[in-house]
Amino acid sequence: MSSVSVHSGGRRRHGRVIGALCAVAASAVVVSGCGDGGEGKKSAAAPTAPAQAVGQTTPGGLTRDQTERQALVTSAKIGWDEAADTALAKVPGSKLIEIKLKRAQAGTPEWESEVAAADGTAHDVHVDAVSGQVTQSRVESDQDNEDRQQLADRLSKVKITPQQAATTATDRKQGTVIAVGLEGADSRGPIWSVDVVTKNDGYKTAFDIDAVSGEVLREEVDRD
Repeated sequence: MSSVSVHSGGRRRHGRVIGALCAVAASAVVVSGCGDGGEGKKSAAAPTAPAQAVGQTTPGGLTRDQTERQALVTSAKIGWDEAADTALAKVPGSKLIEIKLKRAQAGTPEWESEVAAADGTAHDVHVDAVSGQVTQSRVESDQDNEDRQQLADRLSKVKITPQQAATTATDRKQGTVIAVGLEGADSRGPIWSVDVVTKNDGYKTAFDIDAVSGEVLREEVDRD
């Protein structure tokens, strides 16, 4: 009888010791199967998720879009106005519809522009943003007579030049103009859209400027 009592107490003490060990181990790892004859299985705790997705920002703290805009502006040696003059000279008597700074397939900076002849025929003219040379010039093939007439009519209503619109934008936000474009006429009439990039942070500020009165209709900053 006494031997049974001692053995029973030993098992209880042994169980308490195992339980204590399991409690300590659980604070560091997940343990399953602790106990007499149990075989512990350990699994590392799941890592904490990072605050931001990998690759969202560069080591400098800028987003990829900001970094790309900065690099594009820095690599371009020809400004939008000089590139626009080159494109307009390629199509005598034409007017600017749109121009924007892009990367060519080769990775070099390039000004993609659209100009329109007096009859509204649109031409795509690409100008190398380093050398200033025309790399492509072609007539848009998807225009019909109605398209040409509408474009000519829209241009006839414009009173503010693209240069004036760009100056209005940079007077409000100092930076580099990377796009100027004439938007379709609506109840307010034709509008110049101007994008300005600030060099220190790569932010892009978009302006909508009334192409008749020169009034700033919208100013919006893209911080991505």
